[in-house]
Amino acid sequence: MGRALIVSAGASSNEYIAARLTEMGYSRPVIIPSGAEARRRMTESDFELIVVNSPLPDEFGHEVCINAVEKTDAGVVFLVKAAQAEQLLGPLSEQGVLLLSKPFSTTFFVQAMHMAAAGNHRLLRARQENARLQEKIAQVRLVSRAKCCLVEHEHMTEAEAHRYIEKQAMDTRRDRTEIAQEVLENYEDMGV
Repeated sequence: MGRALIVSAGASSNEYIAARLTEMGYSRPVIIPSGAEARRRMTESDFELIVVNSPLPDEFGHEVCINAVEKTDAGVVFLVKAAQAEQLLGPLSEQGVLLLSKPFSTTFFVQAMHMAAAGNHRLLRARQENARLQEKIAQVRLVSRAKCCLVEHEHMTEAEAHRYIEKQAMDTRRDRTEIAQEVLENYEDMGV
């Protein structure tokens, strides 16, 4: 499993949260007592799960949660007393923060942690897919630019340019993008 960050100032709370997270497979969760320190640590390390236990000594804690959602891919859980939970539930849910009102049972706590971790995994898969698609788009653009050069300078049709790049890739056992890059570099070298 990944790493977990606990932002909490209460010693007994820290012990309880750390024990539950350790049972879930998060070995040695990082415990930070303040919001300012948590923000700094979030920029330095990747966390799969961030648990903020309010109130913190330097702030209430919901700002840290919003910052965590904006700056990380972690699942974020905010532990808050029931009196404040109702007014924070709507705004924090819209931001992507899972709010858990205190007191809560161990079962409910563990379920909330699993939900937050599941959200993190879905987000990571979506980001990986996005990166894969962006790479594919970049490859298509490169090949299209090379075809345009062949059409313009070699007076080929679009189909002939496509066939040329495909045939070169097949004959040399290289990727179409390598051939396209080579075509573009040849025209750059000629000053075209």
